[in-house]
Amino acid sequence: MPALKKTEINASLFPDVAAGPATASSSRHTTALNTPAGSVYATEDADGDEGPLGMPTADGNEKIVLVQFEEDDPENPLLWTRAQKWSAVVLLNAMTMCIGLSTSAYSSGIGKMSAELGVSDVAGQVGMFTFNAACAVMPLFVAPLTELAGRRYIFVGAFGAFVAVSFMLAFGQNLATQIIGRLLQGAFGSIGTILVGGVMSDCFGEAERALPMSIFSFSAIFSTIAAPAYSGYIDQYLGWRWIQYIHIIFSGIVFLFEAAFLRESRADAILRTRAARLRKETGDGRFRAQIELEGESIGALFRQQSLRALKLLVTEPVVSLYGLYIALAWGTVFLFLSVIPLTFQGNHGWSEGNAGLPYLALILGCFAGFATGLWQDHLYRKDTVQRGGTARPEARLFGAMYFGPLFGIGIMIYSWTQFGFVHWIAPCIALFLIIVGIYHVFLSVYQYTSDSYPTVASSAIAAQGLMRNGFAASFPLFGRQMFQGMGLQWAGLLLACLALAIAPLPFVLFAKGETIRRRSRYAAASTGAKGKGDEESEQKGSR
Repeated sequence: MPALKKTEINASLFPDVAAGPATASSSRHTTALNTPAGSVYATEDADGDEGPLGMPTADGNEKIVLVQFEEDDPENPLLWTRAQKWSAVVLLNAMTMCIGLSTSAYSSGIGKMSAELGVSDVAGQVGMFTFNAACAVMPLFVAPLTELAGRRYIFVGAFGAFVAVSFMLAFGQNLATQIIGRLLQGAFGSIGTILVGGVMSDCFGEAERALPMSIFSFSAIFSTIAAPAYSGYIDQYLGWRWIQYIHIIFSGIVFLFEAAFLRESRADAILRTRAARLRKETGDGRFRAQIELEGESIGALFRQQSLRALKLLVTEPVVSLYGLYIALAWGTVFLFLSVIPLTFQGNHGWSEGNAGLPYLALILGCFAGFATGLWQDHLYRKDTVQRGGTARPEARLFGAMYFGPLFGIGIMIYSWTQFGFVHWIAPCIALFLIIVGIYHVFLSVYQYTSDSYPTVASSAIAAQGLMRNGFAASFPLFGRQMFQGMGLQWAGLLLACLALAIAPLPFVLFAKGETIRRRSRYAAASTGAKGKGDEESEQKGSR
């Protein structure tokens, strides 16, 4: 029999304990045991009171077997091999690429699609709105499901549905089918942007998480801006439906690989599966994972996470203001899906296919953003070493401070170099600068928010996602009209002024971020300081 190790376990871990007065003599202990399914911990009530599941043993004590990972457990995602971790990174970023490419490729075929279906181009743009609107709202409902179902089933199920509804776009014979198809695509495709970061946290420790997160950010931005570079040629020579055919083939292949090789990475889900297997193999109903003991319903999880996201958006200035910054940046990306053709087809007389070539400048800017993002990670590590090994969220802001202003500066340059008599390289250089700035806004928002609100990071990011995709949904609806009505130069100037007005935000957070976080009940834990809620509780307790 293996040596037994006993440790105290708080009774509040078991919400199903029968109500009754707590006594100083009551204590529960956990005993480490080895089983065929891994390491488990037998939790017993030392004084023989009723146990959490009401299962008496021969000696009258109440026991429950709490299933946990062993010290070197190969099923623990943090202890996966390097190949296992990076296979998950590759699969999920391939999925993100498929979803991102489909997001913007649709815009290249709107003109011919609208003509074939007998509707206006403005009506065809509604598909861009419904996709991003679904991406804005769905994360509030999907994130709690991972608490119950785990990540693998959500990923595979949602991505499979994404591929399936793409057939509606490829074969739809009326605008309603296109709009509904885009709505469903956005609903299922939003999984690629809200849960991938969670898998990185499941598999990688804080010290090694920067590179996979940077790759994910690159995939999300690159795929969104890359599709128009080739989809214009597809629309010009093969027709708008072939844009969807090609993406269905690509997404279908990626889906098959994901369904076959993607492993579950959420620890709670793995332990729950292990506990269920033990109960089945042994016939002993005492085996439980911690998540089963907590017993939260989907309704409780929705109230806790989804409604909390809205609360953070209203009560936390860091979440709302930085959310506004990324919303303006992401809205601009989708706005320029309409603006770039106006410049190069209208002012320079390029063909539909050639008008997609300026997106190569955005692609190069994305690679530059990735490279400078690695430099940002170096500065973060350097700052942590200088502070004696203590990391601070503000060290995530260097990239946004140095490169974020390029977002507004690039728009300013683009606005005044759109004339037909100005060489085409000038607006392309401006596009390069714009995407470098947007890349660092995107990267810093996610990293700073996650570090500042570690216990509610998913809710905070979902709140910012609501703003980000809301802007992305609405901007294309008025972008072409705004630039044609105000003029390319003045409409661009307005947008540039908005971008430059919010550009100082990272500087403000770098200087005052710790003070702001000390005043927050949600972010206080990450500073080691007491938040307002904690201070008020202590004052009440001392009276």
